[in-house]
Amino acid sequence: MDKILEGLVSSSHPLPLKRMIVRKVVESAEHWLDEAQCEAMFDLTTRLILEGQDPFQRQVGHKVLEAYARYHRPEFESFFNKTFVLGLLQQGYHSVDRKDVAILGYIHNGLKLIMSCPSVLDLFSLLQVEVLRMVCERPEPQLCARLSDLLTDFVQCIPKGKLSITFCQQLVRTIGHFQCVSTQEKELREYVSQVTKVSNLLQNIWKAEPSTLLPSLQEVFASISSTDVSFEPSVALASLVQHIPLQMITVLIRSLTTDPNVKDASMTQALCRMIDWLSWPLAQHVDTWVIALLKGLAAVQKFTILIDVTLLKIELVFNRLWFPLVRPGALGVLSHMLLSFQHSPEAFHLIVPHVVNLVLSFKSDGLPSSTAFLVQLTELIHCMMYHYSGFPDLYEPILEAIKGFPKPSEEKIKLILSQSAWTSQSNSLASCLSRLSGKSETGKTGLINLGNTCYMNSVIQALFMATELHEEEKILKVQSSYKPSESLGCSETSLQKVASKAALLTETPCTSDGEKTLIEKMFGGKLRTHICCLNCRSTSQKVEAFTDLSLAFCPSSSLENLSFQDPAASPSTQDGGLMRANVPSPLEEPGVYNPATAAFVCDSAVNERMLGSPPDECHCTENTSVPNESSKFLVNKDVPQKPGGETTPSVTDLLNYFLAPEILTGDNQYYCENCASLQNAEKTMQITEEPEYLILTLLRFSYDQKYHVRRKILDDVSLPLVLELPVKRTTSFSSLSESWSIDVDFTDISENLAKKLKPSGTEEVCCPKLVPYLLSSVVVHSGISSESGHYYSYARNITSSEPSYQMCHQSETLALASSRSHLLERESPSAVIEQDLENKEMSKEWFLFNDSRVTFTSFQSVQKITSRFPKDTAYVLLYKKQNSTNGLSANNSTSGLWVNGDPPLQKELMDAITKDNKLYLQEQELNARARALQAASASCSFRPNGFDDNDPPGSCGPTGGGGGGGFNTVSRLVF
Repeated sequence: MDKILEGLVSSSHPLPLKRMIVRKVVESAEHWLDEAQCEAMFDLTTRLILEGQDPFQRQVGHKVLEAYARYHRPEFESFFNKTFVLGLLQQGYHSVDRKDVAILGYIHNGLKLIMSCPSVLDLFSLLQVEVLRMVCERPEPQLCARLSDLLTDFVQCIPKGKLSITFCQQLVRTIGHFQCVSTQEKELREYVSQVTKVSNLLQNIWKAEPSTLLPSLQEVFASISSTDVSFEPSVALASLVQHIPLQMITVLIRSLTTDPNVKDASMTQALCRMIDWLSWPLAQHVDTWVIALLKGLAAVQKFTILIDVTLLKIELVFNRLWFPLVRPGALGVLSHMLLSFQHSPEAFHLIVPHVVNLVLSFKSDGLPSSTAFLVQLTELIHCMMYHYSGFPDLYEPILEAIKGFPKPSEEKIKLILSQSAWTSQSNSLASCLSRLSGKSETGKTGLINLGNTCYMNSVIQALFMATELHEEEKILKVQSSYKPSESLGCSETSLQKVASKAALLTETPCTSDGEKTLIEKMFGGKLRTHICCLNCRSTSQKVEAFTDLSLAFCPSSSLENLSFQDPAASPSTQDGGLMRANVPSPLEEPGVYNPATAAFVCDSAVNERMLGSPPDECHCTENTSVPNESSKFLVNKDVPQKPGGETTPSVTDLLNYFLAPEILTGDNQYYCENCASLQNAEKTMQITEEPEYLILTLLRFSYDQKYHVRRKILDDVSLPLVLELPVKRTTSFSSLSESWSIDVDFTDISENLAKKLKPSGTEEVCCPKLVPYLLSSVVVHSGISSESGHYYSYARNITSSEPSYQMCHQSETLALASSRSHLLERESPSAVIEQDLENKEMSKEWFLFNDSRVTFTSFQSVQKITSRFPKDTAYVLLYKKQNSTNGLSANNSTSGLWVNGDPPLQKELMDAITKDNKLYLQEQELNARARALQAASASCSFRPNGFDDNDPPGSCGPTGGGGGGGFNTVSRLVF
């Protein structure tokens, strides 16, 4: 019969005829055959199964073998013995290799045929040893999956006792070596199916023998924590995670994170590879385990690992959002990584460039699942942009892309941010592990946030871009090195230079430059305060030095009134005096100030011209502080309008409001020494000496007495590129500095009051001069209160190809025309100059300095920052004086010094700093872990508020920065 069958399968007869004859052969299996005939038939069918040329031959072998083994079981038991099976496993079958999956398939079917025979027990014992050997040889996924099929059907073949633990550990290692080199979908599906079979086998063993679970997991961790660069464990290990009981998470994570034998490098590798598991399509609970490990590491303060892993893997996690099968898990891990990494925007900014493309792609497909996902993603993005405010160049495209999705409320954002923060959000993390970077594409180098230093960084960058601290000092030293003897034979040109210098000195105060400090030379100015008692008409005045001006916000109702009547006619003033409308502080009694009588000065600032005077004549009156003086105060008509018609105040308005007269009444009465009592008085201020660099601080923080909190004034303010500062220079008031002077009673107000004010030897008060300044830097506060937020700055290069003294000359010659134009309700010449310069400055380089990040920007961005980002408001402005002595023209020897910043640190020095920082942080962590180990029995706990209570005011830490003082005093933030 075996000869007939062998000739049949190799013949050329039609396939239907062959199948009919095979069916007859199978039916003849019921007939009696001697042992030799049975053995010959078993040999033939085995050869057809293992070495068949085509599927038909292999199919015939299976059918005939099954039929003859069923009817001739003793003979098959004798044929399929221990020696035969061992030979197949160790040597193969003729041309078939021992690792061929057909061998295991043949053995699997043979065990089914002799399952009821006593000899099967010997085969089980044999296979328990052989399968362990096979697993130790790291079989390929296909062979391992075939072995898993066999062991799933015949659990008796699984090693027992201690060998079962070894078998599981070796099987884990085998999975760690799995690789799929194909990128075809069919092959990938087969690969995933094979891995799933192996992981299911391990799950069955863990359930049957729980003692094998923990050793298996330890082997998993050993594989993924390996630092051997020559071995990269397979992501197929992710298939095991879904089979680990979730109730073991707490115990296992605590065991891993508190084990002193686990080095940081190993833990870092393990966490990175677990995050890689998010790409495994059928894995479940991977995100749960990753998040649990992240929390566990935070609980024992292993922040070095968390920072390194987050920065290394967050882009990969974000990329997994593109794939629907792994999207939910990837979003969970991404959310936790971002919400816990609250000490620095570095992690969030790594994914920012990829957000817009993802959002636009998902919006276009229109699928309900994509829309639901985008709602979750945009909520996360809003939380991050709220926490890391102050990056308008980065967030502008994102806001445009997600504008159609709901925005969470501020309360919800704060709740979300407080739930996932690490145990400690100390900004020392950022200082120790900040990535040192060289110059950006702008050629400028940023400043690393060392922890609550964003305000300092922004101010330093603003000053650096606006001033020549260093270069001016060198020039002064060179100039002072000239000896008088060297100029004995000077030419006419040199005499003209000396004459011009002498003329310049006559315009400056009598205080010698040599007596001034560097700060006084650059930022120092003088402010004269004049107070007139409204009872006895006696006056007192004082000249004080300043390095910045703090500008309060004027009432909004006052801005709507663009033209004011003669303040003397106001019924709400006493004795014809002017009343200044300060922003009332909640700490003061109501009714002290009357905003309805507020008066403002136009761009000409203190142009107190008589209304009936000829427009081409400048009356430099000396009685500028007389309450009954008939004056006209105007507001710049070029103030921009808000969409609703509401007027947007400008810096000029705030400056004019600062200089406007003020009535001291009520609790704020003035003590008059002449009257020897508190009296109502009029207070006026005038700038008598302008600084080289004008610093303006906008008082944006006020105290709410009702709620006992400091609130931020979020009003938008228009920033003029050109600012004209009204200065009334004198040459004698310096003698009054830091002292008050009181004159006699003023019984005759028709006399020239200045003559009584003027001591002997003094000169006349000069006509107000409009000193032009160009905007150089803007420090922006991003936040909603003084308790939180972030600081960054806009700045531009101070070099210019156009001599700035030309603009200065234009402003001086147009001072009279400026006053006339306001009276005639025509466009201000200063506005024309500003518009002309603004158009030119649009094309010049402006930079956005945000800690270590430096990018190109434009003046339009500076102007529109608050309208686009309501929390981002100008806080400190730095203007540079423009004149013939300090203007940086094309011929100036200092021009071009500000090229592309300073060269970056050498790589060796940068590496040394980074290494030292990490060692320092690791030393701190070791101390923290020692304390944590003492409380190992406690479960992982996290502070509900999610950040450090000890953050100093004005920080930009976990809650951001806010507050921080002006340039003169810390307390000036609150008024």
